[in-house]
Amino acid sequence: MSNITANDVSTCNGYSENRAAPSVNVTEIHLKRNQLIGRATQVFFPDKPLYIARGKGQYLYDENDVQYLDLMNNVAHVGHCHPKVVASGSHQMSILSTNCRFLHEDIVKVASKLTEKLPEKLKVCFFTNSGTESNDLAMRLAETYTKHKDVVVIDDAYHGHSVSLIDISPYKFKLLGFQKDYVHVVPRPDVYDGMFKGDHNDPLIGEMYADEAIKVMDNAVKNGRKIGMFIAESLLSCGGQTILPNGYLKKIYKHVHDLGGVCVADEVQVGLGRLGKEGYWGFERQGVVPDIVTIGKPLGNGHPVSCVVTTNEIAEAFERTKVPYFSTFGGNPVSMSIALSVLNVIEEENLIENAEKVGNFLREELKLLQLKFPIIGDVRGIGLFAGIVLTKNRETREPATEIAKKVCYRMRDHRILISRDGPGENVLKIKPPMVITIEDMRCFLNVLEIILNELYEEKVL
Repeated sequence: MSNITANDVSTCNGYSENRAAPSVNVTEIHLKRNQLIGRATQVFFPDKPLYIARGKGQYLYDENDVQYLDLMNNVAHVGHCHPKVVASGSHQMSILSTNCRFLHEDIVKVASKLTEKLPEKLKVCFFTNSGTESNDLAMRLAETYTKHKDVVVIDDAYHGHSVSLIDISPYKFKLLGFQKDYVHVVPRPDVYDGMFKGDHNDPLIGEMYADEAIKVMDNAVKNGRKIGMFIAESLLSCGGQTILPNGYLKKIYKHVHDLGGVCVADEVQVGLGRLGKEGYWGFERQGVVPDIVTIGKPLGNGHPVSCVVTTNEIAEAFERTKVPYFSTFGGNPVSMSIALSVLNVIEEENLIENAEKVGNFLREELKLLQLKFPIIGDVRGIGLFAGIVLTKNRETREPATEIAKKVCYRMRDHRILISRDGPGENVLKIKPPMVITIEDMRCFLNVLEIILNELYEEKVL
């Protein structure tokens, strides 16, 4: 790591070339927001929220045109306001925007590109508007096909904000203090602070965690329940940037199928090449083929477009219900034009290779910082999906929740945006736009080192 000081940080980021005079009263807007918008709709950094006026690539700019490095926005998959994405959406909007009950070529092109990247049996697409809608539709498909309602989920998982999905998201429903009887929660397979500790590359640990999940399912069946669906993110995001141990999904998928259920891979946070050479989809690294795949955030690069891909058999069972599937905006020509351009840009700009290169650099440097700072308990991640676990004590692995919060806020003061999550809210999450560079990451690492040094000097650590 380079030995820079806090005074040197301005070399990493700062004002854009065309600094604009403030045009808004941020305090007044914040006050009006609190009056007019439900305050359950949270903002980042609530004590001093940011007004973001524009974005470009991996950067966001406030009302004064001050530049922030965005390490938290996995929605802007190919970069904020990518010119090709903007041009395709603007052009299509100037021609036609209507629902998908009329024939349009781009919906077929997007479906073709997606299914070309998926296993052979996954050939039927349903277009939706968000990851929540995709996972909700996956539940409908699974229940229709299996005739069973029960759902198996991983502890601390999050799959969406609708009523149906909060019911199957322990990340949410534990805050509400209830669990529906048709929902079965299996242990979070975290090899750092879970039931079984070790290396996520060790298939024996993956098998042990899978066995625990199988116990939960078998106990449910013993009590008269019928398993309809197992759903899991291919890597757990809100669950703490957790990498599933090798072999975990393979054993679970087999058992779910044996029980007559179907398996859903939630790729909303990790799909479309974020993991670098590990796979276009997260489930690939587990060597499994799901029955349903849900796709969301990155597909529209900030535009609301998402998708469910499934098998002919499941799609045909859904068709036999004689309740047509329809979404006013799902699959509309503007959304499809944007999605098509996103898929093209990923290939044209070699963003998967970039995820591999920049992600490897980040983790190697973080491991050097881990040697210097005991507060860093674990460094985890694949490609541009990374997590830094902050712990009060490496032996007890007690979450350093307040320290993680301080780091996020001080990063903001240095014009770098990150967030935190996990059961202990102590995992710094890094999921930037795929156009991020090694120089950007070097800036982040230098600032992280400065902040951790400051916290040690202040005896906060």
